[in-house]
Amino acid sequence: MDQIIRQTLTSILNVAMDDRAWSQATLPIRMGGLGIRKISSISLPAFISSVHGTEKLVRNILSSSLINFNVPCFTEAIDTWRLTCPNSNPPDDPSSQRRWDEPLCRVVQENLIATSTTPAERARLLAVGEWESGLWLHALPSSNLGTLLDDTTFRLAASLRLGAPCCSPHRCHCGEVVNSLGHHGLSCSRSAGRIARHANINDIIRRALVTVGVPAVLEPHGLARDDGKRPDGMSLFPWKMGRPLVWDATCVDTLAPSHLPSSSCCAGSAAAAAENLKRRKYNNLVGSYIFEPFGVETLGSWGPSAHKLYKDLSKRLVDTTRDPKAGFYFGQKISIAIQRGNAASLLGTLPVDSDVEEFFDAIF
Repeated sequence: MDQIIRQTLTSILNVAMDDRAWSQATLPIRMGGLGIRKISSISLPAFISSVHGTEKLVRNILSSSLINFNVPCFTEAIDTWRLTCPNSNPPDDPSSQRRWDEPLCRVVQENLIATSTTPAERARLLAVGEWESGLWLHALPSSNLGTLLDDTTFRLAASLRLGAPCCSPHRCHCGEVVNSLGHHGLSCSRSAGRIARHANINDIIRRALVTVGVPAVLEPHGLARDDGKRPDGMSLFPWKMGRPLVWDATCVDTLAPSHLPSSSCCAGSAAAAAENLKRRKYNNLVGSYIFEPFGVETLGSWGPSAHKLYKDLSKRLVDTTRDPKAGFYFGQKISIAIQRGNAASLLGTLPVDSDVEEFFDAIF
């Protein structure tokens, strides 16, 4: 059954997955996977949790003479779980399948990270393991809501997440060689998706502020530095402590050579560094405004300031709309904007006179 699921997933996504990519794909989304679980992986926690969950009912049904029954293979199942997760204790709620499953998934995730062969692979696994990196996979695909990803964008997003080949090797407009993973397009100086992604993220933040009753403008006048550069947006009403909010968004490449030394050690470090640069860049605004840089990475992880602004905005969105998932939807739109920018950047490395299908075709 696992083999059938693997073949079906490969066919639907049109992504060639090796064993490592397949193992990652079968992890929950919150751990960097696609949430397509292996039958062989969930069978053990499903069996153990179902035994505990039905134990009381079964004892009530059976007669007193059978009250001390034993479930066949249950002891072996517990021993197998303990052997697989030697550093984990049985959950407090033994009837919860997720509590039994979580340590098993952690073992797979940690093993993938520990056996990474390159800093880029380790940085990718750390980044996609952040909860915000998988928000686009939770979004309802609706063209009316603007959350529908076309087939090519979805395939490229899945390929980047799994570290699977997404194109045939070719030469970028800038002269650099693009390998089958396509990572060069994410950091290329002539990236095709960078400007559109930046504008989309800022518009999403502005719309969220308008929804909570705080009108905002993009590229506000009067806040320009000596070099003429301006922050991305400013609220027209006070945000906190009687001061307006000023924000500046940026999206940096997780796998850029300059970021790999830090991003291969800690998820979100590239975004955090970009936020610190933004703070120094606009330090003249401190005191009169509340300045919040919004740093994100191409593989989905966010910086500390982005998390802070997201939490503040999410709380206000929930209070205003009375929808407990309003903040979650806001995060999904940011995540989708990142994926669309990534896809545009990858496709933008293709030669002008080429056919896209020549490089992004069916099977590699």
